[in-house]
Amino acid sequence: QVQLVESGGGVVQAGGSLRLSCAASGSGISINVMGWYRQAPGKQRELVTQITRGGSSTYADSVKGRFTISRDNTKNTVDLQMSSLKPEDTAVYYCFFVIDWKTYWAQGTLVAVSS
Repeated sequence: QVQLVESGGGVVQAGGSLRLSCAASGSGISINVMGWYRQAPGKQRELVTQITRGGSSTYADSVKGRFTISRDNTKNTVDLQMSSLKPEDTAVYYCFFVIDWKTYWAQGTLVAVSS
């Protein structure tokens, strides 16, 4: 049984930085895609960024140049470095992994950016 544990998040002032991390438990797993969605109050969940096993990454236009995703295939972990945070980045961020075409989700962590 694969479980994802997410860490990081919190409250930060606009212009600040935060780092999110996500790790998968379970042995012998091969993770195809890792990434984050976020959901702001009253809005639909949106894809923030994702990265393939080979290291190809994509970003939502709203975070390009400010967020950086990285992964460690040996540790089954993925990190999201968020810089120049804006109030509109405030949301619950959900890490996800795709393993054998099945998507697994972490519990979510709140990122709150104050102006």
